[in-house]
Amino acid sequence: MNDNTKNLIQNHIDTNEVCLFMKGTPDAPQCGFSMAVSNILKMLEVNFKGINVLEDQNMREGIKVFSDWPTIPQLYIKNEFIGGCDIIKEMFENGELKKTLENKGINFKKD
Repeated sequence: MNDNTKNLIQNHIDTNEVCLFMKGTPDAPQCGFSMAVSNILKMLEVNFKGINVLEDQNMREGIKVFSDWPTIPQLYIKNEFIGGCDIIKEMFENGELKKTLENKGINFKKD
């Protein structure tokens, strides 16, 4: 991974409290796993930034090296890598994801 890609990835993580590296966008996911994680965050009413790795091949491969995680999507909360689709689904189902978001001071949208 080149320095530009690494810096771009780090910048996204640093400037977005909840950052999802995904295939496609939150409004138009390009794979079922990305859609699943995006929908979970929407159900929790969390503001998050979706980064479309399909727009940049360096980013698509670079995020896997950056996190040492082989698959996309990848969720970061307050600079911490949380996991991919299976982990996020499990955390959502057992209430751990909401607790993690709350513990990190992430604001949920108000009704």
